Amino acid sequence: MKRFIALSVLLSFALYLSLSASDAEINRSAPGFTLVDSNGDEHSLSDFEGKIIVLEWINFGCPFVQKHYKSGNMQNLQNKYTGKGIIWLLICSSAPGKQGNLTNEEINAELDELNTAQTAYLIDESGEVGQAYGAKTTPHMYIIDEEGILVYAGGIDDIKSTDVEDIEKAVNYVAEGLDYLLDDMPVQTQVSAPYGCSVKY
Repeated sequence: MKRFIALSVLLSFALYLSLSASDAEINRSAPGFTLVDSNGDEHSLSDFEGKIIVLEWINFGCPFVQKHYKSGNMQNLQNKYTGKGIIWLLICSSAPGKQGNLTNEEINAELDELNTAQTAYLIDESGEVGQAYGAKTTPHMYIIDEEGILVYAGGIDDIKSTDVEDIEKAVNYVAEGLDYLLDDMPVQTQVSAPYGCSVKY
């Protein structure tokens, strides 16, 4: 038991150091950015001032991402929470020539086929925004509250697998965090270990 507690403390500390190495810090203002979306329109984080925001790092070629999209899990979350006024931004930090870096036409065709419900799909080819947030995996999830404070960073849930059957058994940290915010309560789990494919910087 003591060994388990020690390992948990070490993991939490490692995750804290990982976040601290980037510009993003839990319970601090989320780093601002401006990116162009798959329709050629520009979006800044400041455009959504006063809104709860989800940032989802994405790469459609990643089997961990495919798990959540081919099952409809991610779209269900997007529909549920954008319907409650939450902003949901997909961000792709894949560099040119790397997996996940697609043309606008390819991106929009994929979004249409999967029937996604994001606010915008943002393109971060330089990786600048991904590096600022310390994004390591696809998916890697972040929640920003109405005050612009980063209140969650980590995995979408607590079961690290590509098995669709694990979705129902998992604790979904993103849904849990958003529900707390919508109920005007502090997010309980603020940092978790992200899992998935590496971001293709």
